[in-house]
Amino acid sequence: MNTTVTSSATDIDVLRVFCAGDGRFGNALGVVRDGRTHPDEASRQALAKELGFSETVFVDDPERGDVDIYTPGVRLPFAGHPLVGAAWLLDLEVVHPPAGEVWVRGDGEFTWIEARAEWAPPRTLRRYASAWEVDALEVPEPGEWIYAWAWEEEAAGRIRARAFPGRGDGIDEDEATGAAALLLTAELGRALNITQGRGSQILTAPGPDGVIELGGRVRLERTLTR
Repeated sequence: MNTTVTSSATDIDVLRVFCAGDGRFGNALGVVRDGRTHPDEASRQALAKELGFSETVFVDDPERGDVDIYTPGVRLPFAGHPLVGAAWLLDLEVVHPPAGEVWVRGDGEFTWIEARAEWAPPRTLRRYASAWEVDALEVPEPGEWIYAWAWEEEAAGRIRARAFPGRGDGIDEDEATGAAALLLTAELGRALNITQGRGSQILTAPGPDGVIELGGRVRLERTLTR
């Protein structure tokens, strides 16, 4: 990692990833395009905690797509919505988180990445009998990372989901969770159209050799300076 700091100010692009068709919802993501402004893990973790987004990405090499991902409390080797968002923002064909090489493609309004379910951190996938039951859930106590889901229309692969990280770091519910969508796709073995949180949309499609495509819409919300 390059440890040269070029500026005391940090520009942070704030994106919404996995937006609905009308551009609403989506999970907030902070992208620090110049990772040199926060050259070590401690300073990156501190900024991610200050921002309070589900994840913040630090770009170490914008041409190679080398990225580093943090929640408010931990560093992650892989996460879905940060990679979709960073790839869209930087217009990349490949990104390199610690987990491995992630290929990217654009398809009209959607940005897709290729990933493997085993890269995703462990999640408890908890099925409910109806979408109504998922909607009615209260936020559980911290402890277990729970992805609550139910079929909305099984024949069409449409799912209703909510995500509860359970980390006690201020993110009580995750608006749109790519890693959990990968795990659910691997378990069910089919393409999914997931409505998560308040109305975010995540698409998945199983491919050959255990690869799963994960796609969604991205929009730039604003730019911050810290």
